[in-house]
Order: sequence, then C-alpha cells, then structure tokens
Amino acid sequence: MAREDSVKCLRCLLYALNFLFWLMALCVLGVSACLRDHLNNVLTLTADTRLEEAAVLTYSPVVHPVVIAVCCFLIIVAMVGYCGTLKCSLLLLSWYFGSLMVIFCVELASGVWTYDEPMVQRSDMISLKSRMPHFGLQRYQWLTHAWNSLQTELKCCGVIYFTDWLEMTEMEWPPDSCCSNQYPGCARNAHYHDLSDLYQEQGCGPKIYSFIRGTKQLQVLRFLGVSIGVAQILAMTLTVTLLWALYYDHKPPDPASPDSLVHTHSPAEDPLKPSHSHPRAPEAWANAPANGHTQFEMEQLS
Repeated sequence: MAREDSVKCLRCLLYALNFLFWLMALCVLGVSACLRDHLNNVLTLTADTRLEEAAVLTYSPVVHPVVIAVCCFLIIVAMVGYCGTLKCSLLLLSWYFGSLMVIFCVELASGVWTYDEPMVQRSDMISLKSRMPHFGLQRYQWLTHAWNSLQTELKCCGVIYFTDWLEMTEMEWPPDSCCSNQYPGCARNAHYHDLSDLYQEQGCGPKIYSFIRGTKQLQVLRFLGVSIGVAQILAMTLTVTLLWALYYDHKPPDPASPDSLVHTHSPAEDPLKPSHSHPRAPEAWANAPANGHTQFEMEQLS
C-alpha cells in the first residue's frame, strides 16, 4: 500500500513538472519573439561595429535558433512524459528521461559557450551617427525603417540629442518618429512652434547602450532558463524513481528466493508414498488369499 501511494505521489509531481515545462517554454518563445524585432533594429543600425558584436554576444543565448528549437522540442518531450506517466509506460518514461538529459546538456553547453561580458563603452555610441546621412534615401529604406522603429519604441531622438539630425543630414527638422504624438508633419510643427513635442530628454545612443548591456526581458529569460534547468534535474530524478518502482512491480519472482523453495506435498502428488487415508488397506490385502482359499474349498464340498 505504501508503494502504491509513493507511485501516485511521483506521478502527480511529474504531471506538475510537465505543465511547468509547457508554461515556461511558451514564455521563453513569447519573450524571445518580442525581443527579436527590437534586436533586429539594433543590429541594423550597428552593423559592422563593435556594438553589433556586443549585441549578438549578449542576446545570442536567448534568441539563437538552437535555443528556440530546444524550447519547441521541450514542449513535445513534456507531452511524451505526460503520456508515459499517465499510462505508466516504461518505454515512454525511458525515452522521456533520455530526452531531458539531451536537452539539459545542450542548454548547459550553450550557456557556458556564450557566457561572456560584452566589451562596449558609451563612447562607441558615437559610431551610430555614421548611419544618419542615409536616412530617407530610396535604396536605404531598410535603414530608414530601423531608425523610425527604434525611435518610436525607445522614445528617443537622434544619437545624443535631436539636433544630431540637423548636423549629420541635410534635413531642416528631425523625422516624425521623434514626436511624442506622431502625425504627418508633426516634427516640422514642433521644430518651428513647440519643441516640447519632440523627445528631448535623451538620445537613442544611451538607450541602445542600456539595451546591449541587458534589459528586464533578458533577465526574465535568464531566470526562465535557470528555472527550466532546475526543473529538468528534478524531473529526471523523479522519472528514475518512478521507473525503478514500476520495474520492481513488473519484475518476475526469483526462483532462488526462499519463498519459492517452500513447497508442501499433498498425498496425491507422490504415488509411491502410502496414503494414510486408508489405514485398513494392508489388513485387507493380507486377508485376500485366505478368503479366496475358503471359497475354493466350499465349491469342492458342494
């Protein structure tokens, strides 16, 4: 009875861990998808610079295709683990344990291989000004889109200040993406009437630097990665324990065990052994010749 309760407890814990695997893997995929668009804009503006290397080094562990594929595979493995726990299948649970081991090794190798501090300084932000003269040109539409998206998302204008657009380009006013309330021609009206409608507190350079150094979303992804690793270790331990319990229940009895050597013989099992159920049988056999001889003498007299 105690063993059945233990198996039931192990199964409930594995159900909960598999549900956590689904939840955490989906959270990693969702946060990575949100960071990916923002990261693409940063990589576009920082191409062929030290900033690009630092951004790739910082965010590659969380947006790398291998990590995304591992999260997708983890969802499938959790489904297999749920089915194996539900049916108490030794084959499915063994496959589940092996898959968790492979995923854990891949995650550990990825974390160790990509763990390094980005070598970037605030002075490197000045190199972003070299991307500003191409803004608005027909063959640099991708760069124009990256600037507009980044300034809108980060709520900034220029690299250090909004006047960078006037210094580095032939524009008479900043792009409309510098406006807090965007509409066609908003930057022109703000430039000539009210500069408070433009983002003036901080340029995009310091905010890109902060993004490269790490954001809250990146910290969340790192926390989820560590949590998944700890949950995998716990799940593998519980799976091995459950496999042992199920194998012990299905194991055939050992012929050499003392219980199998105890055997009681019934009178019917040994035909050579005289039965004690008929104690008068020997006496009847002894009287049989005498009875036959008496019957023969009576036939002669008659």
